[in-house]
Amino acid sequence: MDVALYKFTMNAAIIIAVFYSIILHEISHALAAYWLGDDSAQRQDRLSLNPLKHIDPFGTVLLPLLLYFTAGFVFGYAKPVPINPHNFRDFKRDSGLTAIAGPLANVLIAILFALFYHLSGANLLVQTICVYVIFLNLLLAFFNLIPVPPLDGSKVLGMFLNDEAYYKWTLQERKGMLILIVVLIGSNILGLNIIGKLLMPAVRFFMNLLGVPF
Repeated sequence: MDVALYKFTMNAAIIIAVFYSIILHEISHALAAYWLGDDSAQRQDRLSLNPLKHIDPFGTVLLPLLLYFTAGFVFGYAKPVPINPHNFRDFKRDSGLTAIAGPLANVLIAILFALFYHLSGANLLVQTICVYVIFLNLLLAFFNLIPVPPLDGSKVLGMFLNDEAYYKWTLQERKGMLILIVVLIGSNILGLNIIGKLLMPAVRFFMNLLGVPF
């Protein structure tokens, strides 16, 4: 295969796979919420695989472009699915279960692509695509499990807080996102890679567990 065509095919496949991984992350939140009694996302057609239903103008388009041209890396997110925790039988527990469904979906995607990797034989293109998709899904899963609002890990942590602490913790969501963006940009500019150093041990461990080279 021509080198240019090879690179184009590889990059296109990785982008499509990771884009849909992010969408499946959000759909998993919606499904978990629906099973636990909240149909808010289902009523807004957020269980759809149609990417247009999940694109957030800022998080999916503007933020990745801004970070790419200012800090040299890409970070973004799909439109969060609407969740009404007041529909849950247990406010804190079901919010945490709904939150962890997204990272769990990314871990399952990584396992699926690890299976593809091991069944691909000596097909270098397929193996390369699989390695990148596995790596990025594990990175997405563990990043979202950081227990800082508004990331999923904050709601998982919330399951173990008392009601007063939980309420105060969830009030920090807007501040938390701003802090995360500042940390991502600042650590990249300063060459500290704080988030990477925090996440990479877990990513390496799971890739080794799946028998995928890193």
